Amino acid sequence: MSTPEKTSRLTAGDQAPDFTLQDAAGNSVAPADYRGKKTIVYFYPAASTPGCTKQACDFRDSLESLQGLGYAVVGISPDKIAKLEKFVAKEELNFPLLSDEDHSVAEAYGAWGEKKNYGKVYEGLIRSTIVVDEEGKVALAQYNVRATGHVAKLRRDLGIDPK
Repeated sequence: MSTPEKTSRLTAGDQAPDFTLQDAAGNSVAPADYRGKKTIVYFYPAASTPGCTKQACDFRDSLESLQGLGYAVVGISPDKIAKLEKFVAKEELNFPLLSDEDHSVAEAYGAWGEKKNYGKVYEGLIRSTIVVDEEGKVALAQYNVRATGHVAKLRRDLGIDPK
């Protein structure tokens, strides 16, 4: 399987890259586990930081209504499994968080690249959300999203809530 260059961003209609990652409990998770469901795959920089906590809790609080509409949610970060396990427990998260320590999945999804912060340029995780349809194709790809208010915006963009 070929994967996009790390600077390539996915667009609607692209095949979502395949992967297998470990969740906070050490279980293997792959996109094939979600075939037949619409899946929101969101990439976030670091568990237990203010923005990432806000975003994860927004997904947690919206999960029941998203699931009622046929969506699953999966979060991916470069954090180690032990850090994810603590984050899930502390915030009572009700969806899988996956460990992508070598950021290969983030690269394949276009969520790893050049960032600028306080005048410094570096490589890092770009907060991104990719919605994958039931057949494994990208339905929506959003990059450089804001942590706060992102779930509400995503719901509007998906036509779930009025604009």
